[in-house]
Parts: sequence; C-alpha cells; structure tokens
Amino acid sequence: MNNEPNLIAAIDIGTTKIVAIVGRKMDNGKLQLLGMEQVPSIGVKRGVVLNIDETVASIKQAISRIEDKLDIRLTDVYVGIAGQHIKSLRNRGYRFIESGLEITQEDVDNLFDDNYKIPVEAGEKIMHVIPQDYIVDNEMGVKNPVGMSGRRLEGNFHIVLGRIASVKNIEKCIRRVALQLNDLILEPLASSKSVLTEEEKEAGVVLVDIGGGTTDVAVFYDGIIRHTAVIPFGGNVVTSDIKEGCSVLYKQAESLKVQFGSAMGDMAREDMVVTIPGMAGWEPKEISFKSLAYIIQARMEEIIDYVMYQIENSGCYDKVGAGIVLTGGGALLKNLPQLIKYRTGLDVRIGLPDMCLVGDVPAEAHLPNYSTSIGLVLSAMERPKRAIVEPELFGEVEPKWEDQRKNSVKREKTKKEKSIYKTGNLFSGIKNGLVNIFDEKDVEM
Repeated sequence: MNNEPNLIAAIDIGTTKIVAIVGRKMDNGKLQLLGMEQVPSIGVKRGVVLNIDETVASIKQAISRIEDKLDIRLTDVYVGIAGQHIKSLRNRGYRFIESGLEITQEDVDNLFDDNYKIPVEAGEKIMHVIPQDYIVDNEMGVKNPVGMSGRRLEGNFHIVLGRIASVKNIEKCIRRVALQLNDLILEPLASSKSVLTEEEKEAGVVLVDIGGGTTDVAVFYDGIIRHTAVIPFGGNVVTSDIKEGCSVLYKQAESLKVQFGSAMGDMAREDMVVTIPGMAGWEPKEISFKSLAYIIQARMEEIIDYVMYQIENSGCYDKVGAGIVLTGGGALLKNLPQLIKYRTGLDVRIGLPDMCLVGDVPAEAHLPNYSTSIGLVLSAMERPKRAIVEPELFGEVEPKWEDQRKNSVKREKTKKEKSIYKTGNLFSGIKNGLVNIFDEKDVEM
C-alpha cells in the first residue's frame, strides 16, 4: 500500500456521524477498501453544516485516525453533499444544427452547457445537469443523437441547485483541516452506486436512504435517475418521539429504538417490557414493547407517506419493477421492510454496500449505515477532479489552500514520519456523464 500513489479518499459528513474512508479501484472494477474511520458528528443538522468549528474538529479527528491507521498523509478528498437546500428543476433546451445537417458531439455538449446559463434565484448555484433524453426534429426518446441527421436538436434536462452558502461552508471545513476539496458528490447518487445493480436501474427502482437527519429518495428508470427528493425526517425524529412519548432521556430513547424497537406495533409482544433506570430520586420506569413499537410506527408511516408521494410525483410508480431498495441506518429498524411493503404495495429489499468490495472488508462495511460512505469512493473513481467553488463567485474569503496548510494547526503525526500520497481519481480523463438530481420535499417536478 505504501507504494500505491493513486489512493482515493472521501468524507461523508452526516447528521449523526462523520466517516473518513480510503480505497482504490482494482483491475476488475471492484473497490478495495483500505480503511474507514467513524466519529460522532457535531455541528451538522439535517445534512447542513451549522457550526464550522465543531464540524472541523470532528473531521480532523476522523482524518487523523485514518492517517494513523494506514500510515499515510491525505492531501485531497471528495465529500458528499445533501440537505434540504438541494433542489432541482426541469429544463428543455434546443439548438439549430448548421454543420451539414449532422449532429456532432460538439452540438450535444453545447446544448448541455447552455443549461448552466439559465437564471436562478439569488444565493443559489447550478451544481449539476443530468440529461434525460433528446428530440431530433420531433423524433422523441433519443438517447444518443450524435451522428443523426436533423435541423433542430432538443434535450430534456434535470438541473440540480444548491445554496452557495452551504457549499462554501463545506469547502471551508475541508480547507481548515488542511485538505483540498476535489468535488462534491450528491449523496443519493453515491448510495445508489454501492447498493443498486444496473439491472435494477434498468427495470425501475426506488432508492430510499434513511439517515439520521434526512431521508433521501431517488427514482431510477431505464438506467437514468428520473426523480429525487430530500425528506426532512430521519432516525433522529423517531428518537425524539420516543423521548417525548416515554418521558426518557434522548440517549435512553436511542437505545430503546436500536435494541427493542419495531416498526409494526401489531407484531410486538404485549407481555414484554423494558425497565429504564430512574434518575436520582425517581423510580425506574417500565415501557412495553408494544407501546414503543406504536410510537415508532406512527412516525415511520409519515416518512413512508412522503416517500410514496415522491414516487407518485415522479410519474414512475407503474414503472418501478424492481420495487424499493432500503438503505441507511434506518434500514436496520426491525420489521420496517414489511411496513413499507404494506404501505406502498411495492417489493422491498435491504441494500448492503458490499457488492462492489473485494479483499479483506471490515465488518462495518457490510451494514447499510455505510452505503453513502462507500458509494462516495465508487463515485469518485469515475469523476475528474475540478474546483467546486470558483474564486470569482465567492471571493477570497479563505486563505489559499497552500498557505493555509503552512499556517493551520498541524494534525498530530505519528512517531514514524508518514509518506505523503496524492489521493484522487484513477480515471481523471473520463468525463462524468451521470449526475444526480435533488429537490425539496415540497417542490414538484
């Protein structure tokens, strides 16, 4: 490993945890996971950085752990982005063909680039454009128009928008730990890389990633992302409901959910109870499994109803032949697949991120909690590096990365001097053709 210069590092900044992960792509296209470290996330709420200093401290701790474990020094990383500030819109553009009536790749690229010029609201930035299909002289449903004859080329596109301030805050956090940000990767796209098969995307599938602060929904059909949404509910609101409903501490509510929780009240036993130790001067409290399950079920049904609304809003409900793939930490909740199948009428399976891994794999990598983290590395291997934040757009609000690396507080080094490797993309020449779309839960597409 010490002789391997092409390592790829990624950071998953989540609501409940921050994961630093390093891997490399093998010749067979699989991912060799070299290391993965997790620390509690502080300063992040619903996928958005709210406290720079606390988030920087958590990132620094995760990076330091993985550097010590692998005996390397990271220089640049890929980072996942999500949150309610991400939304999407649909746009149709057209161009007239003048070069001998034959459509060239340059014509397609120019039509694609035109989408970055459309007006957006103040404080927003176009992050990604994903093509859906093309129309050549009223001939619809064309996937690749290059080489076709025609006078008018039209294209349907999904455009992803993000709040400039949120993007800048993420880059600021990365710079303050003396790292360079290669690219921001939309997290539902990353999760889909690690848990979905190409056959499922072709047949039609819904990815539901239940995290701590948000639930991400991505609808695939015919191999293309057709719809995405961010629902502002996740595992944390379930824990909060248990805390209020059972009158216990938050950490006790989290333990109740993880150890004894169920998503279906009717399947919980009435004769089973759990005793919560009382605080000073208070008697212990008994909570029945059935009461706990009904509290969880009420909130999960609300989340499922939002998911169902987004599936119907995508217009692909009748086309998702592969059903729903459930992933994220919330997928571990007992009896949740049965509840989702009952509420939606679609088949459900748990998506595990180990199908693209080879070699010695940590036990944690087989859990759905790390689907996004592993997917970030898989996505990064197909992306060229680019500066995600333009100086002319945001201004020089931070010292340049090289200067800050000299002046910043140095991370602790191991006794043995670490080698410095350039982490990055193994296939930097490949232009990324697949990007993701997002929208708010209340934005119709």
